Amino acid sequence: MQSLWKSLLGGPGASENDVLQTIPLFEELSSRELDAVRRLLHRREYVAGESIFVQGEPGLGMYIIERGAVSIQSEPSGRELVELTDGDFFGEIALLNEVIRTATARAKTDCTLLSLFQPDLLALLDRNSRLGVKVLLALARLVGLRLVEVSDEVEDLTRECEQLRARLGDAADGDGS
Repeated sequence: MQSLWKSLLGGPGASENDVLQTIPLFEELSSRELDAVRRLLHRREYVAGESIFVQGEPGLGMYIIERGAVSIQSEPSGRELVELTDGDFFGEIALLNEVIRTATARAKTDCTLLSLFQPDLLALLDRNSRLGVKVLLALARLVGLRLVEVSDEVEDLTRECEQLRARLGDAADGDGS
């Protein structure tokens, strides 16, 4: 009955919890814990082309795509680094520290985002330390995994550069110079 009232009154419904359960940050949480996290989230609609945040701004929180597509872009070129869609999330480092955004996030289509801001996470730690610590540990694991992925990419790119340099050197040697 409560979910009926939530849907009638426009409150967050089951689809939001479904989205949250797909996020690695929240996948280990019980339904009661997910409800507590859900109450911290801020839902916002963005129109296609609207900036969510801009490279160089301080980061205040993370975003979860409930519906739509978001382009993560490098400035000033505007080159797209990645396109994210339903169930993807971004900006989670800002939950740990007010870091400067290293890219711009822009709505590629009309979209609905759920935001979790650092002050809300800190309030959760005060009110329910067990749940707050659970979320922080999941965040630390996630950041660690992403760091490993980036390190692997850097290693692959370094290897490709070395191979290209060697081929260019071989080509220069073959010119008879």
